[in-house]
Amino acid sequence: MTQAIALSGAPGSPYTRKMLAVLRYRRIPYRFILPNNPVMRDLPRPKVSLLPTFYLPDEAGELQAVTDSTPLIRRFEKEYAGRSLVPADPALAFLNELIEDYADEWLTKAMFHYRWAYAGDIAKAAAILPCWRGYSVPDEALAQAGAMFSQRQIGRLRYVGSNAITGPVIEASYRRFLTVFEDHLRRHSYLMGERPGSCDFAVFGQLTQLAEFDPTPAALALKIAPRVTAWTGMMEDLSGLEPADADWISMDPIPATLTAILAEIGATYPPVMLANAQAVMSGAAEVTAQVDGQPWTQNPFPYQAKCLGWLRQSRDALPGQARGQVDAILGPAGLSGLFA
Repeated sequence: MTQAIALSGAPGSPYTRKMLAVLRYRRIPYRFILPNNPVMRDLPRPKVSLLPTFYLPDEAGELQAVTDSTPLIRRFEKEYAGRSLVPADPALAFLNELIEDYADEWLTKAMFHYRWAYAGDIAKAAAILPCWRGYSVPDEALAQAGAMFSQRQIGRLRYVGSNAITGPVIEASYRRFLTVFEDHLRRHSYLMGERPGSCDFAVFGQLTQLAEFDPTPAALALKIAPRVTAWTGMMEDLSGLEPADADWISMDPIPATLTAILAEIGATYPPVMLANAQAVMSGAAEVTAQVDGQPWTQNPFPYQAKCLGWLRQSRDALPGQARGQVDAILGPAGLSGLFA
């Protein structure tokens, strides 16, 4: 019997929800450890405290704390056969990777923004999130934990890019994404067709918070994108789905609804990713860009500069024909500048 993978996380973490759903769909045995579990004291700690944290053997067999959902998904692709999250077609696999990165690195801006910009959302997060670390404590201790957590997260908004000027840009982007994704779901079960790719789980992870937990974006999703709300609930456990190779979308041509999603990504994602990478490279103290014709500012985020580098490596590694297919899609979508 395959040994169960151990991971720790919390329901309020979109990346925890992303990876739990991945493990269920891929039928990989796991054991989930909540933050208040005493066994956590005996587990190795990651270099950077992120959720979820997986506890996996290294080459010497020593247990290591491993974070970062996208590399973990690729590791599991090599270690567990069947029910792949990466399309066999290299061009489609690249689009899947691009959308996954957009969800992980751009949609998360909407998640952080809504949670910590609106009073009702702040109040819910402050009341519930500390409970997921242990609720059998006095009311005063829980309230203090909620206040401290809120203050810390609100202070991190400068890295996300959420402020009085960028807030309307983030919200407009979220509304447009809901609209184009709702239209896609009128014709397809998943972003990648009739079976999910890793990008589906990345989008799902963010929507577990945006469309299900946080009051303001959840109400908006229910109003303008009920299919998206329903899809988010159904993505939680796809262990019963039986995928086939023919279930991936075709690249000849890709559906117009997916083209529209890529165009929405092209409207917001490239200028911030490029400006951030430039700021990180030059050592600048602030990222400045134009998004939707509006000024954008945030603190530099080195990890997102790495993400852009990995995407460029993946595009450069494509076979000639696949790269031509991809480039023909990236240009009209406003995404080619990422790879210039």
